[in-house]
Amino acid sequence: MKAEDSATRSSTIAVGSSRAGTANRGGVVLAGLGVLAFSLTFPSTAWGLESFGPWSLVALRTLLAAAIAGSVLLAGRVPVPDRRHRAGLVVVSAGVVVGFPLLTTLALQTSTTSHAAVVVGLLPLTTAVFSSLRTGARPPRAFWIVALAGAAVVIAFTVQQSGGALSGGDLHLFGALLVCAAGYTEGGRLAGIMPGWQVVGWALILSLPLAVAAAAIALPLEPVRLTAHGVIGLVWVAAGSTFFGLYVWYRGMAQIGVPRASQLQLAQPLLTLVLSFFLLGEEVPAAAPVAAIAVLVCIAATQRTGRARRPG
Repeated sequence: MKAEDSATRSSTIAVGSSRAGTANRGGVVLAGLGVLAFSLTFPSTAWGLESFGPWSLVALRTLLAAAIAGSVLLAGRVPVPDRRHRAGLVVVSAGVVVGFPLLTTLALQTSTTSHAAVVVGLLPLTTAVFSSLRTGARPPRAFWIVALAGAAVVIAFTVQQSGGALSGGDLHLFGALLVCAAGYTEGGRLAGIMPGWQVVGWALILSLPLAVAAAAIALPLEPVRLTAHGVIGLVWVAAGSTFFGLYVWYRGMAQIGVPRASQLQLAQPLLTLVLSFFLLGEEVPAAAPVAAIAVLVCIAATQRTGRARRPG
């Protein structure tokens, strides 16, 4: 009888470990899809700026994404979130839906997409720090060592490419890092409570009144010159980056944790460099392949350090 009990317990542990491993792999795939979607954001924004002013582009981007989210929420007859979750949704909306798109769009008026991409490469470390402070999660020391190494690679690459001087749009980009990290952290926390697409959907709905007002003010003041690139860029940043990208990103974070998921974004600047070369014709720096290999090694290492520990 004891042998049977022992066998049953071993079998249960094996099944549980298998399911956990599958969930982890699924979470990495989802978060990776989010990173791929986000890597197209800057090239698409550059295209969108061919047709719209920065304020108009961000307002229309939010309006379209909110329309998609509202349709999905209505079709699913999703109830309004509990009051206790609304403050967190406001943080997601302010940081990810409004703050990051606006600040990065303003930065792209004076910065190339390549430069903006490598500066925003500090986002994984920033998000991991915010998550640790907000949720009390304690990633292993090895995680922080590797995360800092990945950030150091990105910083060195940025400084080398900029000649040691910050561009005019860097202040916008550093502000974008802070608000986006806060939004990612809060969204990842909420995605463990409600489905990730609902987190994205309600955050977009919360931003809708502001987007309508901004569009009404900006569109008459900023020139509109419709081009194929401009329309495609607008559609992608609304449907691809804002809705789909955030949906799979938050689902992935809920499964593997905010710190581990955030480190997958170390690949985003280098993906954006490649996409900027093919889509915009921007020159890819010679140092990019070296940085790419170093960053990919850091990503692999962070994914092997295990989940963050909770206090107590």
